[in-house]
Amino acid sequence: MTNKDELLSQLRINRDQQPEGNGKARLWIGIAAVIAVVVVAFSLLGEPAPIKVQVEMARMAVPDSSSATVLDATGYVVARRTATVSSKVTGKVAEIYIEEGQQVEKDQIVALLDDSNTRKSFELSKAELHSAKTQVAETQARLTEAKLTLERNTEMARRQLISAAALDKARADFESLRAQLNSREADIAVSEKRLAMQQQNLDDLTLRAPFTGVVISKDSQAGEMISPISAGGGFTRTGICTIVDMASLEIEVDVNEAYIQRVRVDQFVQAVLEAYPDWKIPAKVIAIIPTADRQKATVKVRIGFQVSDPRILPDMGVKVAFMNAEPIVEEKPKEPLGVRVPITAVRSEGEDKFIFVVKDGVAELRKVTLNASYGTDIYIGSGLRAGEDFVVEITPELKDGAKVEF
Repeated sequence: MTNKDELLSQLRINRDQQPEGNGKARLWIGIAAVIAVVVVAFSLLGEPAPIKVQVEMARMAVPDSSSATVLDATGYVVARRTATVSSKVTGKVAEIYIEEGQQVEKDQIVALLDDSNTRKSFELSKAELHSAKTQVAETQARLTEAKLTLERNTEMARRQLISAAALDKARADFESLRAQLNSREADIAVSEKRLAMQQQNLDDLTLRAPFTGVVISKDSQAGEMISPISAGGGFTRTGICTIVDMASLEIEVDVNEAYIQRVRVDQFVQAVLEAYPDWKIPAKVIAIIPTADRQKATVKVRIGFQVSDPRILPDMGVKVAFMNAEPIVEEKPKEPLGVRVPITAVRSEGEDKFIFVVKDGVAELRKVTLNASYGTDIYIGSGLRAGEDFVVEITPELKDGAKVEF
């Protein structure tokens, strides 16, 4: 019996005693589980960083109905009629009546200079004229008296009642007063001219716009000195403002002398301002300046706008295309080619074409159909609308629904 009990006790499992190796294994398994949970949590909660992309707005492309261009050039918008309003005399600015951007009419007053000294000179000249006129009146009265005396003495000398000497004295007095009257009348003419000169000096202190235009700069303020020449060590202004006649705006371009034979007077030109790249402005060649720049090997060409628009401003950059003939005006507009995008914006997957459209910072993969391709540009017929933003160059990491920044 005892042997049986011993045998049974040997077969019983003692749960209080665990192998040392099994405890360590369970510890490492627990640590690995915690790490896995942390990794999964970060993958679920963390968001990938936005992908940096270049984005442009889609634009509809329409066939150009104009004739073929024979030459392209760049230049600037210039004003043929521009003036810095200054003074003929040196003086202190009293009032200024203009601001930048203001429209002014011809002969409109733009500023007044201090006229205190000039006005006193004017009043003095006026008093001198009045004095000269008074002296003429006095001399005229004396001449009348001398004339009567001469007539009486002549009659009395005929009757031999007075001597010849008395008659000669009366005649001399009359001639002297008549000469004096002529001198006084000449003094009046001199005084009138002096007064007119002082009036002109007063008028010169009122500065007026030489023509109708727009003020593009205000160069001085009330209280500053102004002079027609630079003086005063830089503390004296030489102008009140600069006025530009917007009706005289035109384009000046430098054409390489090797291609000047392609340009002629009255040739039609298509101009595009750099500020408005989608606006094509009709223009025409005004003149080809008959001289070349030996340093740049160019010839200057003047081009006149055929439309007037407030968006055209002096010194704007402009690109021009000289046309082979007069543009043909079509009665019906041509059908648009589609939305123009660079070839780098389209992804090909077999026969299908895709483009990434960006909205609210998220890239959406969209299937598109192509109308045509010219050089580095592709014209999309459907799938992309004008005005939508698209990714210019698709990168390998860019996926549908990815967050992007630009």
